[in-house]
Amino acid sequence: MSKDKPWGGRFSEATDAFVEAFTASIEFDKRLYKHDIQGSVAHASMLAKVGLLTQDEADAIHAGLAEILVDIEAGNFQWSVSLEDIHMNIEARLTDKIGITGKKLHTGRSRNDQVATDIRLWLRDEIELIQAEIRRLQAGLVQLAAQEVDTILPGFTHLQVAQPITFGHHMMAWYEMLQRDYERLTDCAKRVNIMPLGAAALAGTTYPIDRQYTAELLGFSRPANNSLDAVSDRDFAIEFTAAATLIMTHLSRFSEELVLWASAQFGFINLPDRFCTGSSIMPQKKNPDVPELVRGKTGRVNGNLIALLTLMKSQPLAYNKDNQEDKEPLFDTVDTLLGSLRAFADMMPYVETNKANMRRAAMQGFSTATDLADYLVVKGLPFRDAHEIVGKAVAYGVETGKDLSEMSLQALQEFSGMITNDVFDVLTLEGSVAARNHLGGTAPEQVRLRIAEAKALL
Repeated sequence: MSKDKPWGGRFSEATDAFVEAFTASIEFDKRLYKHDIQGSVAHASMLAKVGLLTQDEADAIHAGLAEILVDIEAGNFQWSVSLEDIHMNIEARLTDKIGITGKKLHTGRSRNDQVATDIRLWLRDEIELIQAEIRRLQAGLVQLAAQEVDTILPGFTHLQVAQPITFGHHMMAWYEMLQRDYERLTDCAKRVNIMPLGAAALAGTTYPIDRQYTAELLGFSRPANNSLDAVSDRDFAIEFTAAATLIMTHLSRFSEELVLWASAQFGFINLPDRFCTGSSIMPQKKNPDVPELVRGKTGRVNGNLIALLTLMKSQPLAYNKDNQEDKEPLFDTVDTLLGSLRAFADMMPYVETNKANMRRAAMQGFSTATDLADYLVVKGLPFRDAHEIVGKAVAYGVETGKDLSEMSLQALQEFSGMITNDVFDVLTLEGSVAARNHLGGTAPEQVRLRIAEAKALL
C-alpha cells in the first residue's frame, strides 16, 4: 500500500506497479550513495549541535551510516525499487539497523534539498577528477611539443596549405584550448559549491537549524540564499554540461586532425597500435578508432546539454518531478568526458611523427608565399602591390610545377626587380617559421618559451 511508504499517510490505495517502477530513480541515483551518506552525516551533526538530536542519537546515526557505506561498497546492500530512490533506501536501511532513531534523521530537511545537495557534492568531486585528466592531457601535449619543437608541417586554413608552422606550435595550440576548459571548470565549480540543504521542500523549516555549520562540515562555500531557488536550481548542472560540451568539441577537433594526419593521404603521424583496431575483411587496415569514437561521443554530450536545457525551460518554482530527469544526462556527460580525456591523455605522449612527410607537404601549396610578400614590403613596396606580384609568381609556379623556393633568382626578378639573392633566406621553411619570432608566433624560440611557461604551470 502507498500508506506503507514513508510519504503514504494520506493515500488509501497502493501505487500502481508500473507507476512505481516508472517513477523510481534508484537504478541511476544509487551512484550518489557516498555523497548522500556524507550529507546525512553532516546533517545529523548539525541536528545534534542545535539540540534536535542527542549526541548519542547522532553517534548512532553516524555509526549506522558508516556500516551502510561498507555494505554498499562490498556489494551487500539490497536496493529496493519500492523505496524509489537513494535517499529512502538508505534511510529505511538505517532504521532497520538502529531503530526509531533512524527516523529522526530526516528532521528539518526534504528529499528536495537532499538530492540537490547530493548532486552538488558529487559533481564537485567529479570536476576535480576531470580537471586532473585535463592536466594529464596537457602534460602529454607539452611533452610532445618539446620533442617536436623544430618539426615543420604545413599550417592550414580552409584545409588548404597556408603557411609553415612547427608541430610543437600546433600541440601548444591544443594546450591553450584545454587551458580555457580548465579555467571554465574552475569558475563553474564556484557555483556548484553552494549548499541547498536546509531549504527543505521549498520554504525552509521551522526548526532552529544552523545552515552555516552544515555548509562548513560539507566544505561548501556558503548556504544558498533563497529556499525556493535552492531546491529548484539546476543551472549548475547545465553550466557544467555546457563546459563539458566545449571540452568535447575541442577533443572532437583534435580527433579530426588526428584521423586526417594518420591517413595514408597525409601520413603525418602514427598512432600507437593499442589505440587502433583492424578490419574484419581488409587485413591492411589500421583504424583510428579512439579519435573517431571521441569525435562521435561529442554528439551525445551535445544532446545531454539540450536535454537539460529543455528539461528546465518550462518549470515553475519550486521543485518538480521533472528534475528526476537531470541525473542521467549529467551522469552520462561526466562518464563520457572522463573516458574521452583519459583516452587522449593515455595516447598523445606516444604519437609518432613522420617528419619527412610533414616537410614534403609543407613544400607544396606555396606555403612561403606570404614570406615573399613580406620580403617585398620590407624592401619598400606597398603590401597590396606585393600581394599582386606574389600572386603572379604563384601562378607561374602552378604552370611550371615549381615552388617559389625552387625558382631561379632570374625567374623571380621577372616579377619584381626588388628581389635579390637574399630572398632565398625567407623562402626556406626554416626561415619562414624562424621569422615569426614574437609572442604567440610559431618560431621554435617562442614555442620553447611557451613550453617552459606551461611546464611551470603544470
